[in-house]
Amino acid sequence: MIPVAEALEHLFSLVTPLEVESVPLRQAAGRVLARDAVATRTQPPFDASSMDGYALRRSEMEPDAMFKVVGEAAAGHGFSGRIGPGQCVRIFTGAPIPQDVDFVVIQEDVTRRGDLITLNREIGDKDNIRPAGGDFKRGDVIKAPRRLGAPDVALLAAMNIAIVPVTRRPIVAIMATGDELVMPGEVPGADQIIASNTFGLAAQLEAIGAETRMIPIARDTPAALKTAFALTGGADLIITIGGASVGDHDLVAPVAAELGMEQSFYKVAMRPGKPLMAGRLKGAAMIGLPGNPVSALVCGTVFVAPLVCAMLGLPARAMARLQTQLAAPLPANGPREHYMRASVDPEGLRAFDRQDSSLLTVLAHSNALLVRPPHDPARAVGDTVSYLAL
Repeated sequence: MIPVAEALEHLFSLVTPLEVESVPLRQAAGRVLARDAVATRTQPPFDASSMDGYALRRSEMEPDAMFKVVGEAAAGHGFSGRIGPGQCVRIFTGAPIPQDVDFVVIQEDVTRRGDLITLNREIGDKDNIRPAGGDFKRGDVIKAPRRLGAPDVALLAAMNIAIVPVTRRPIVAIMATGDELVMPGEVPGADQIIASNTFGLAAQLEAIGAETRMIPIARDTPAALKTAFALTGGADLIITIGGASVGDHDLVAPVAAELGMEQSFYKVAMRPGKPLMAGRLKGAAMIGLPGNPVSALVCGTVFVAPLVCAMLGLPARAMARLQTQLAAPLPANGPREHYMRASVDPEGLRAFDRQDSSLLTVLAHSNALLVRPPHDPARAVGDTVSYLAL
């Protein structure tokens, strides 16, 4: 068995960032920016009013001063005339600041009668003007790689970037194995269960940018497994679920080896998830996950998700570990790194009592995985512990 950190390093060595493709801005949300994006314009492109009010000369401002309104400036419709002494322009938020003036008095600070305004006695010093380039300037850069969220998409739009270079989505083929499995909606036999791992893993990976393909369930025969592997052609990453241990019906490793898999490692010193296998098969990275539902999804969090992120061009690194205090005591840990389902809230973190790797209900109620080092001693309330956010 190898440590979790070493297994991750082996996995990262199996992949490289995928090719770059261009997508319309409307489709860029959630994608990973593959090349620096350069602003093609300045924002705002002119000095603009930040408030509704009246544009005038600061030098003419004094309590009870009167000005004649000689025009109007609105967003998209600037005032192009000249503004003489004792004159002002009605201006609205976002409108260009006319030449000859350098201050916007907000409308609440004046009294207007017809075409005349009178300033109130107390007016603040803020000019209420957004300077040209105050947000960004032509040539400013959004650095890649970067997963694009809603603010990023809005910024790209403001920069007048309509086509965005992003990393191609990894194609992940997910293959469940086992005579005991049937698909949701089918009627299982007396000795069968519903396949859940593929659906949970697909949801997990699609949420971070992968394109998943579900391969039909492979039965526990070499012929069925070979047929299923044949359907994974074109995938960048092949994930098998179940059949990776050493029982009489665990045939994934020998069949994969017969098909040419170059194994990188087998077994990781962790729980749940010890019988993890990885390598390369016909140009694609391959990961063999344990069949227990929680084991598969924990390994998806610890190993597969970081690997997909690396394929998307993001930094190749483990999922960030957070820290908090224990809200309930814990007994000593055993010889393997333990990823315990837990709940974290403002009071701290509590590990669930039941940690069996078949219990999806516990995982569904968890929002954290408490990470316990090998041979970690017993912990008391208030101790600082590390966890992964779910």
